[in-house]
Amino acid sequence: MHHAIEFGIGRNVLAMQIDSGLFERQVTAKKITNFSRTLPPAQSDFANYLLKDPYIFDFVQAKEKADERNIEEQLASQVTKFLLELGKGFAFVARQMHFQIGDGDFYADLVFYHVKLKCYIIVELKAREFRPGDASQLNFYVNVANDFLKSADDNETIGLLLCKGKNELVAEYSLKGFSNALGVSDYQISKAIPEELKSELPQIEEIEEEFREQ
Repeated sequence: MHHAIEFGIGRNVLAMQIDSGLFERQVTAKKITNFSRTLPPAQSDFANYLLKDPYIFDFVQAKEKADERNIEEQLASQVTKFLLELGKGFAFVARQMHFQIGDGDFYADLVFYHVKLKCYIIVELKAREFRPGDASQLNFYVNVANDFLKSADDNETIGLLLCKGKNELVAEYSLKGFSNALGVSDYQISKAIPEELKSELPQIEEIEEEFREQ
């Protein structure tokens, strides 16, 4: 009720959110973050509320051997649906944002700005389970964003790692010791049809022929 009133949610959208388990994913789910330690209380509570676990990208059709770039391309090409799942207040800034650090070239997967939190949000994608080293990589990009993107009027950048599964205890230990605000969440996408099954499915020409014969 509070969610519907706050965001002016219509009946159809509300039904879709209930079907997707939004309350469970956003309110009751255990969040893996260090927000309470790295952000002021009001900002920490709001950032933690915004976070979902898992995110559902049912508009993304993964290849059988999906990699981060394939998923990232589909998220960027359907950014309106992506922003809808992220939630209100997110603004898309860039994909594969380039940073030159020293003699190296580095590319942050996805960069957003949240108008209410007043900060940049770096999103890194992993088409596999979470690994401890992923937290260090995300922390690196947050440090870079704070130096290259953040203005004097912005709050500190937040990092969000989206992965295909995680061991919660490993993720919690991995975030300890970082002074930047970092979070780890799962994501789910549409399952690709295995190649061996594709040959068994009727082709569109066969379906059309059957209709013509009826």
